Order: sequence, then structure tokens, then C-alpha cells
Amino acid sequence: MNKILSVIGFAAVMASCNSNPNVKTAETPVVPLDTAGLAQFQAWKAQNELMQMQQFQQSQAAAYQQTAATPQRSTSTATRRRSTSSGGGSSSSTASYPAKKKGWSKAAKGAAIGGAGGAVLGAVINKKNRVAGGVIGGVIGAGVGYGVGRAKDKKDGRY
Repeated sequence: MNKILSVIGFAAVMASCNSNPNVKTAETPVVPLDTAGLAQFQAWKAQNELMQMQQFQQSQAAAYQQTAATPQRSTSTATRRRSTSSGGGSSSSTASYPAKKKGWSKAAKGAAIGGAGGAVLGAVINKKNRVAGGVIGGVIGAGVGYGVGRAKDKKDGRY
């Protein structure tokens, strides 16, 4: 049986290897038919991109001429000024906004860790149907982990 399969496999490999393919001569080049109109689409696209580039350059030149003709005014949008008055004096302070915190929130970390731990525990506890136990444990663990992490985020002032 093993010899028959190897002979059939060898014959299939040899049959698929065509040593003398039908090669077209250089005198008659084969030009593929453009059935989808790709060449026409590419020409249209190039023309539109050229027109858009010219319009962009014209608008940039017009904007440059307008800014060169108008005087420059300095504006500051980075800070906001507040003035408060108490009694007879007044004070001025600048308030800046806190930087946006990066990375995972504690709620997200808690949900991920709780979901993974709950899935493992659920699969171990439910020995008759480990998949169902893992799914149920994962959902419950993710919910508990999210709640704990959300409380920590509120305490830290993230939310």
C-alpha cells in the first residue's frame, strides 16, 4: 500500500511539472485585454490628482499673499487667565489643563486580570463542562475586576 501511494504521488508530481510549456515567440507579444478599464481609470485618476495639486498650490499662494499683506497679531491659547477679586485687592493666575493620562486605566487592567483569573478558576471548578465554567467564571471575574479597578480610578481622580 505504501509503495502504491508513493508511485502515485511521484507520478502526480512528474505530470504537474511541464518541461516544454507553450512559449509564445517574441514576434507576437501577448497584450492582455483591459476588460475592467483599469488603464482608463488610472489615466483619469492621474489627471484628477494633477488638477487637485494645481488647485492646492493656487490656494496656498493666495493664502501666503493674504498673510503677507495683513499685520501679525500675537495670540496665546495655551493658558487661560482668571482674575478673582477679594475685598479691595485683585489677583491674577494662569490655569493650565492637566496632561491626558496614557496607558491602561486601572478599570481595564482589573477587568483583564479578573477575566483571565475567573476563566481559569471557572474551568477548574466546573469539571463536567470546563468551557461553560470558563466562560461564566471569566465574565464574573471581569465584572468584579472592573468594579475594583473603577473604584481605584475614581480614588486617583482619573474619572
